[in-house]
Amino acid sequence: MNKSNISVGLDIGTTKIVAMVGNKNEFNKVEILGIGKSKSLGVHRGVVNNITQTIQSIQQAIEEAKTISGEEIDEVVVGIAGQHIRSLQHSDYITRSNPEDVIGQEDVELLIQQVYKLVMLPGEEIIHVLPQEFKVDGQAEIKEPIGMYGGRLEANFHVVVGQVSSIKNIGRCIKSAGLSMGNITLEPLASSEAVLSQEEKEAGVALIDIGGGTTDLAIFKDGIIRHTAVIPFGGNVITEDIKEGCSIIEKQAELLKVKFGSAWPGENRDSEIVSIPGLRGRDPKEISLKTLSKIINARVVEIIEQVYLEIKNYGHDEQKKKLIGGVVLTGGGSQLKHLKQLVEYITGMDTRIGYPSEHLAGDTESSETSPMYATAVGLLMNALEHKKAVVHEEPPAVENEVESHKIEGLKLEKNNISSSRSTILERWVEKFKIFLDNA
Repeated sequence: MNKSNISVGLDIGTTKIVAMVGNKNEFNKVEILGIGKSKSLGVHRGVVNNITQTIQSIQQAIEEAKTISGEEIDEVVVGIAGQHIRSLQHSDYITRSNPEDVIGQEDVELLIQQVYKLVMLPGEEIIHVLPQEFKVDGQAEIKEPIGMYGGRLEANFHVVVGQVSSIKNIGRCIKSAGLSMGNITLEPLASSEAVLSQEEKEAGVALIDIGGGTTDLAIFKDGIIRHTAVIPFGGNVITEDIKEGCSIIEKQAELLKVKFGSAWPGENRDSEIVSIPGLRGRDPKEISLKTLSKIINARVVEIIEQVYLEIKNYGHDEQKKKLIGGVVLTGGGSQLKHLKQLVEYITGMDTRIGYPSEHLAGDTESSETSPMYATAVGLLMNALEHKKAVVHEEPPAVENEVESHKIEGLKLEKNNISSSRSTILERWVEKFKIFLDNA
């Protein structure tokens, strides 16, 4: 196995930490070589609140992934989420010194770099600057300005902001676990890479990733990210409600939710009862499945209504911003029975469960294509793309000058906006690494 082709995605979640090792096969599909999983002990609602426990959990997941894959792991691409994440829209422009020259990659990078210099609230830092549409000399709705003539280059940006301390804490945990950070990306963006098709992104789609501690939302329209949000509730809150409502311990509440839980109370008859063993010789407890689903339903409705509010804030009701692709549910929480039907009922939008199987090799085990691994698969894909971008190939020798211009033109087409994003992000990660080394 060629070591240079191996990449690792590390999903630091509230309930579990997943390290996924993989590479690309000859059909350009992701081949999973090993998955390491450990219980996440030091993370609350997507934010590290115990450094030591998080380091131990990361090391445990990495060791398991090493053992299964038989590969050494030194660099990882990590996801970031949590209630401190917020997003905003921003417009900016640059005036080019020579309008007679065509707009190049460096102009787009200069504009993006300018947005990174925006002054944020104290303790906040920009994580992603994602260009949406460009304007060249007032001409709007340009998706790719490279190669055009113009004196003023303008763009709308989707800017993702997070707390500096939370980002640094994740970096500290990774460094202390004996790893280096190849890249850092927003978890809803990683999940969307794994479960959404290009057609859905074009038509307009809302991705809802229901994790243990948070529910992440990413909205796409015309193939461009339009809105991101993190709701500070997830599957753990449902478990907590069952624990309190049925007066049982957390482990039993989680089992009840997974095995018998339903988001739709009408599905269960009053006569359906499950018996829970009592503690230390106490009598067993009998719980009605209808009561259980009512408890679950109340909390799920609250989470989905908060997400739907975000979708409406984006402007889904307007004809121009209509999300034809509907809703895609993913993450561990999406496996709750009848959740799809409940989301359709609340939002009135077509809904499906998102499985990260489209980009995976055909012989991948069904357990690895579970929605709970959507973020990890997305991070692994990001890691593989990042590695591919770093490896520069030598251009072929060109005899003819005209042929040379053709090749340059092809390069420009391929070097779309995403490459400029990754270049800026790489620089940001480099700065962050320097900070960690000096800390």
